[in-house]
Amino acid sequence: MALDDPEIRADARALRAYASGAPGVAEELTAAHVPRVLALAMHMLGDRTEAEDVAQEAMMRLWKIAPDWEDGRARISTWLYRVTANLCTDRLRRRGRQMPLDDTCEPEDPARSVEAGLIEADRVAALREALGTLPEKQRLAVTLRHLEERGNPEIAEIMGVSVEAVESLIARGKRGLSAALMGQAGNLSYKDGTT
Repeated sequence: MALDDPEIRADARALRAYASGAPGVAEELTAAHVPRVLALAMHMLGDRTEAEDVAQEAMMRLWKIAPDWEDGRARISTWLYRVTANLCTDRLRRRGRQMPLDDTCEPEDPARSVEAGLIEADRVAALREALGTLPEKQRLAVTLRHLEERGNPEIAEIMGVSVEAVESLIARGKRGLSAALMGQAGNLSYKDGTT
């Protein structure tokens, strides 16, 4: 990560502006970052209420450290992903890694048929259940890479590991997902790997 990265400089300016009481900055930062933080928490926890609590806690921590934010420290998004991942991991450990499957949180598409909606809900539930079988680090790496579409270097920074470790975690996670989902293609209305 280059210290002269324009996004990093812009993030530092935004947090300094927030810390000095500039109007509207908190709303802008919230609008820019909460949807992705919430999505990560949903993927990790599988529970909308808990995910909202985690997103709120992550933003509260950002507001708290804003006056001390160091130029060149990191992107806000990277910092928030790391905090969110840690908060989710703590919650998963506290609840014994049980993942509720009844809260799918997928937006309704009025153009889809009822059958297509049910099939998609089954697929989402199966993916969540399969993700829940993975060790926490593999689940986080797979979620950040394939659901949040983050690059391996950013994932490495978020997780505090090397890029090689991220690649290994993703590969093992994908094998674990394949094993967990093996034999369910027919039940999930997949034919020859297609919908």
